[in-house]
Amino acid sequence: MWDERFGTSEYIYGIEPNNFLVSVASKIPQGKILCLAEGEGRNGTYLASLGYEVVAVDQSSVGLAKAQKLAQEKQVAIATIQSDLADFVIAPQSWDGIISIFCHLPSELRTKVYRLAVMGLKPNGVFVLEAFAPEQLQYNTGGPKNLDMLPSLATLQQELADLHWEIAREVKRDLLEGRYHNGTAAVIQILGRKQS
Repeated sequence: MWDERFGTSEYIYGIEPNNFLVSVASKIPQGKILCLAEGEGRNGTYLASLGYEVVAVDQSSVGLAKAQKLAQEKQVAIATIQSDLADFVIAPQSWDGIISIFCHLPSELRTKVYRLAVMGLKPNGVFVLEAFAPEQLQYNTGGPKNLDMLPSLATLQQELADLHWEIAREVKRDLLEGRYHNGTAAVIQILGRKQS
């Protein structure tokens, strides 16, 4: 499905980075960043432009090829790894930041991936997330239609319980991120830091 969705010259979620990520980027320690379900590369390319060493993982080779093209156009370098997150190994204490922007997974897989993500952060590393909230089902502005893939803030805080919360909120905001994220949306925004 994702190869098909990304299989156009258009960047379907745009080429500008996610607004929430931009607003918190200064809180991410310099170093190695892992971008989960990075797709066409808008967020990884942005972080690379700030001097981070970015590894972008996604199951779609088509999306990652576009990510590399975008990085070249922006004159930055990112590493890309094609992998399903069910199979991807997040090495413990390896990352200064892990980014999950609209990475919607079935609850069983999400619980596993986020547990490994917390373990994968170095001390003082941060986990940045923006995702659609359950209330997003009332809107036709993006995201999965399956409630199992739309965790509540309380659920995410439980799954990421070992982090210190600097930001943990549910908000309504206007999205302008290409063709598929467009209009008023109900989202969850999290910035959690791993204590040293």
